[in-house]
Amino acid sequence: MDAMSVKEASEKWGISERRVQKLCEEDRIPGVVRFGHSWAMPKDAEKPPDGRLKFERKKS
Repeated sequence: MDAMSVKEASEKWGISERRVQKLCEEDRIPGVVRFGHSWAMPKDAEKPPDGRLKFERKKS
């Protein structure tokens, strides 16, 4: 498997390393694997949608 680390994913997706770790813990990234204290995910993995918002805000 061609894998990337949490740091590489955070730089690629423009989010914090902690947010990537939480996405891994919640199993929201397909193909993620835990190695001891580290996470590895496929290089071609896409950033999962932000599930914290239930609706799209209207622009005023």
